Amino acid sequence: MSDIKEKVKAYLLNELHLPVKAEELNDATPLLSSRLIDSISALLLVEFLEKNFGIQFQPHEVNNDNLDSLDLIETFVRGKQ
Repeated sequence: MSDIKEKVKAYLLNELHLPVKAEELNDATPLLSSRLIDSISALLLVEFLEKNFGIQFQPHEVNNDNLDSLDLIETFVRGKQ
C-alpha cells in the first residue's frame, strides 16, 4: 500500500471513525457511493488531503470520481501534486 493510501486509511479509521474494520477497508472499498462517508466527512477528508499533501480541490472535484476509494484518492492526489 502506498504512503498516500496508508495515511488516508489511518485518517478514515482513526479520525472519521468509519464503521468498518481495518482489514475490511481495501483499496477499492466504495466510500461515498456506499455511504461509508457522508457529506460532512467528505469535506473533512478534503481538508485533510489539502493540508497533508499540499493540494487544492476545486468545488467540482469533490465527487465520487475522486473520493470514492483509496485507489481514486491516490490517483487524484498524485495528479494534483
